Amino acid sequence: MTSPKTIARLEAQILRRAAHSLQFEINDPRGSFITITRVELASDISSGKIFYSVMGDEGEISKAKHMLKSAAGFIQRQVAGVLRLRNMPRLDWVYDETIAESLRVNDLIMDALKRDKNIAGDREEAAAPPAEPEE
Repeated sequence: MTSPKTIARLEAQILRRAAHSLQFEINDPRGSFITITRVELASDISSGKIFYSVMGDEGEISKAKHMLKSAAGFIQRQVAGVLRLRNMPRLDWVYDETIAESLRVNDLIMDALKRDKNIAGDREEAAAPPAEPEE
């Protein structure tokens, strides 16, 4: 079993190298709005997950997923070059829904605040004395 400190160091190296590959070495327009959010390795370093997020709608997410599937071998080789491990972990790409979910929750909160503000504004108008006509 590998120490948590070593696993964290390897995860950081994988994240940096995979992000570099996506940004500078892969010339595919489908991958223009991909962000690698985190990497998780198994405790025995036999496998790992690279979590990514995509800016855009469902179509953009689907395009990015297909691009990552086709580029997975290339990125795996690039990462293997910097890790210098006897056995390279098998890396899988996983869509990270936390950012999209946090945006959805933020929108719900903002909508609720707007509704509360509108309700409070309506109450203030109803409670205000009628304006006297100007002469």
